[in-house]
Amino acid sequence: MADRFFPNQMPRFLAEAPADKLAASDSDSDSANHTLIPTELLSLPDAALFNRLRQTALDLKETVLRETWTLSGRHPQDYTLYTGELGTAFLALKSFLVSKNVNDLKLCSEIVTACESVSRDSRRVSFICGRAGVCALGAVAAKLANDGRLVHHYLEKFKDIKLPSDLPNELLYGRAGFLWACLFLNKHIGRNTISNAIMRSVVDEVIEAGRGLGKKSKSPLMYEWHGKKYWGAAHGLAGIMHVLMNMELKPDEVEDVKNTLRYMIKNRFPSGNYPSSEGKESDRLVHWCHGAPGVALTLIKAAEVFGDEEFLQAAVDAGEVVWNRGLLKRVGICHGISGNTYVFLSLYRLTGDLIYLYRAKAFACFLHQNAQKLISEGKMHSGDCPYSLFEGIGGMAYLFFDMIEPYAAKFPSYEL
Repeated sequence: MADRFFPNQMPRFLAEAPADKLAASDSDSDSANHTLIPTELLSLPDAALFNRLRQTALDLKETVLRETWTLSGRHPQDYTLYTGELGTAFLALKSFLVSKNVNDLKLCSEIVTACESVSRDSRRVSFICGRAGVCALGAVAAKLANDGRLVHHYLEKFKDIKLPSDLPNELLYGRAGFLWACLFLNKHIGRNTISNAIMRSVVDEVIEAGRGLGKKSKSPLMYEWHGKKYWGAAHGLAGIMHVLMNMELKPDEVEDVKNTLRYMIKNRFPSGNYPSSEGKESDRLVHWCHGAPGVALTLIKAAEVFGDEEFLQAAVDAGEVVWNRGLLKRVGICHGISGNTYVFLSLYRLTGDLIYLYRAKAFACFLHQNAQKLISEGKMHSGDCPYSLFEGIGGMAYLFFDMIEPYAAKFPSYEL
């Protein structure tokens, strides 16, 4: 098990250094000390640390743009947000929102235009891995550029998307992923941009499918993807429940969602981690896609929506798993340290407890100090698509941008 993560030897808490010590500590001298513990970075005052992360994020963004866009001849081979050029566009948009550099917004729009052409005949309909993500991101970028004609274009293309009858219900490829795209548009373009009637028809299908399989389970709602009853954020219960909690649900549907989450909490591993799928006995994965991190984000959402103490406590418990076993030997958002850091940012937003801000800083500083070196030494996996948003350093760059304003940070394409 331990071969999947670095032992977390970072202090439980480390106070900021006094301001007059900043000049002496304003270097990454820890990297020369043969230790993975980023003590000096963690001792920096927040303003200095966040400025350091901001500059690194901007540098990483330029690397990602060069490797995924410029060197490809500006022709997308993979249009998805997950591993493709749309993830680069999403990162460029984030950079624009932080730096206000209009060139980033132009790059975002340029990449989306190319992805829109490539995705035109795609049957995939989700935000992260489908055409809905292309059209939704294009509309939002166009609105920020004050291009009403282009906003209309992308919204019309979005509304033309047809959901196949054999569509799964999960987040990465299925109905939950399409619903998330609708929510993204309604948040950033305007309320009722995608009507409640359109979303409700999809919610009905998701609820009906979950109840149908739930009759054969001890959980009120259950789903399958490729023959497995997954629990995690990417393909299973956690991701679907997360999206449903953003919807207007009927009272009986609310109870089904609550009791599905209670079923998961009751059947977690003794360690506090969560199975990747129904009946799975291997307690190994501590990722956003499978295991405690993705479930934690969903439980945090449940605590926000329902106000139940049991969901808050379960989220806190899952956060402990992430702190102890979440320094993965991978860099990315989906199954790496970057994604796991968002658990602490979300707990900080929910509770206001500074211990979670510290933990988020600790994971981010670990990445800042060690990731590039560990990747070059073969001790950390850079991802099959090493510059992508969900597998590679694109996700690390996105996290570093989010660390600038940690109270507002949201896991990309999962939290709204």
